[in-house]
Amino acid sequence: MPTTTAPLDDASLAASLDGGFTSRHAEVNGTRLHYVEGGSGEPLVLLGGWPQTWWQWNKVLPALARRYRVIAVDLRGMGGSAKPEAGYDKKTMAADVHALLGHLSIASAHVVGHDIGAMVAYAFAANHPGATCRIALLDVSHPEEAWARMTLLPQPDVRHLWWFAFNQVQGLPEQLLEGRYHLLLDWLFTAMTTDPASIDAHSRAVYARAYDSPDAIRAGNGWYRAFGQDIADLAAYPPVTVPLLALGGEHSNYERLVAAVPALGTDTRVVRVDGSGHYLPEERPETVVAELVAFFG
Repeated sequence: MPTTTAPLDDASLAASLDGGFTSRHAEVNGTRLHYVEGGSGEPLVLLGGWPQTWWQWNKVLPALARRYRVIAVDLRGMGGSAKPEAGYDKKTMAADVHALLGHLSIASAHVVGHDIGAMVAYAFAANHPGATCRIALLDVSHPEEAWARMTLLPQPDVRHLWWFAFNQVQGLPEQLLEGRYHLLLDWLFTAMTTDPASIDAHSRAVYARAYDSPDAIRAGNGWYRAFGQDIADLAAYPPVTVPLLALGGEHSNYERLVAAVPALGTDTRVVRVDGSGHYLPEERPETVVAELVAFFG
């Protein structure tokens, strides 16, 4: 287990960031969401991914807060948010975020998502276009039909996404990973970054604390178990018309995004983040901030 003397609770983490950030909760869409808010200006929503929390944005939040009212959300099942038995399809999770904006009296916002959060960001734009200004997808797009044909065995020169299958297993991951989640985190952060030190011991401890319980493991895996429904939902969506930016890691999913993103919208652009693996906001925070500010204005 990572050791650190720095605080790991959300309130202390939020207060440690420049920009006047505070940790809050809201009852919306039949669930309870945790979010961290700070800054002022146009609303900008940040949605994180597996196996992380809102804290994955910690390196970009202060800079973004100088220009925007930033709301970093723990998705349904993540971190300080509730972990219900159902509702992990991305359409429902997007409805959670839309309800949160209503709770905050925000009519429309820019939405940025990484990993699972990118899937939710796209579902948000597809289902709530009037509430969407622009969207940015970081290193992942929405589940599509081709995902259902992924092979279980490793293929040459193709990243083996073994956890897509592992996370489908009912009950066993909770037994194997409870209290040991740091082992999975260390493997992922070594395999999927260009510099594993970009995600430091304190951040790893934050994520391990968030996922070490059986309920948290089950909920996070629920995002993957809903991919079949997500694929069916995508088939019913027309391409989004709001401007869409995708940032892909040079050593991660840039090429996948080049192939997938143009079909998702009528105004799309894909940018390669050089020198980065999958975890763009932590590996290349300055590049992420620069690209987002240029895109959102």
